[in-house]
Amino acid sequence: MNTPLNTLFLDLEENQKRQFIDAETVFLAAAKAKKDAAEVRGGMFWRDLRGKSTLIRTTAHGAQKSLGHRSAETEAIYTSFMARKEAYEERLKALKAQLTIQQRLNRALRVGRVPNVVVGVINALESMGVQEHFLVVGTHALYAYETAAGVRITEAAMATRDEDMLLDTRKRIAFFTTMKKLDSSLVGVLRKVDRSFEVATDQLYTARNKDGFEVDIIRRTQKDTDPHPLRMSEDHNDLWAVQVSMGEKLQSARRMDQVVVATSGEMALMRTIHPIDFARIKQSLSQQTGRNPNKSGKDALQSHIVTALVNEYLPHLL
Repeated sequence: MNTPLNTLFLDLEENQKRQFIDAETVFLAAAKAKKDAAEVRGGMFWRDLRGKSTLIRTTAHGAQKSLGHRSAETEAIYTSFMARKEAYEERLKALKAQLTIQQRLNRALRVGRVPNVVVGVINALESMGVQEHFLVVGTHALYAYETAAGVRITEAAMATRDEDMLLDTRKRIAFFTTMKKLDSSLVGVLRKVDRSFEVATDQLYTARNKDGFEVDIIRRTQKDTDPHPLRMSEDHNDLWAVQVSMGEKLQSARRMDQVVVATSGEMALMRTIHPIDFARIKQSLSQQTGRNPNKSGKDALQSHIVTALVNEYLPHLL
């Protein structure tokens, strides 16, 4: 397949590239500030207990813990905590304001083209603390690769109405522990993005919204102590993860994290697999016996495109 590069990729304009760099910098700084601020959520105060002034640490959920009677050590703990809390919260507030500006500029300069619902889903998983358990592994991973390269990939390779999310079953206990604490279902998380998401009755691994956009939850084939079947929460109406032939290879692939931009200007950190591994797996899929010809053709095209993209724009990843 010797398709000319100028028919596969379109370079972003220089002002778009500069804007993305600025926006990415602010986004990552805001993410770091959010993480720092989370460490000092809740508060500290002094309380009289049995006639002695005692330092109390409170969590964001209202739980309290005694840190000891007033002393030089607890005074230092209190002073340090309050100073960090004020500094972190002020920094996060300032960066959130900058992030809003950057998102507007992204939209004005048409920096992003990731579907808004895709970025919304990633950010919803992030806000609930479960994004680390999923990888974007289907066609939408190409948005991460093209963003890293500063180009647009041909539309023929990008067209899809479903987002494939691979659950890492090796860390399933941590995932289900978090879901139980949240007292939520995975489809409930998706409804924070679009209230119309429903589990498809014809395939229980798919959540579909009113516009026909689908989120598919996939997993490796059962291995070791993996449970099967696997529902995503204790909610009987929740999504189930479906086994896929390439699940083990996808789960074992190298990782790539890339900030991506929606058409709205909103940003998200997409976690996906290394583009070289993506190309290799797609090539293997295209040659799989019994593969739908329409899908195998697209698999081969995407493998070719991503390989060419890395060779031309991302040689440091080779």
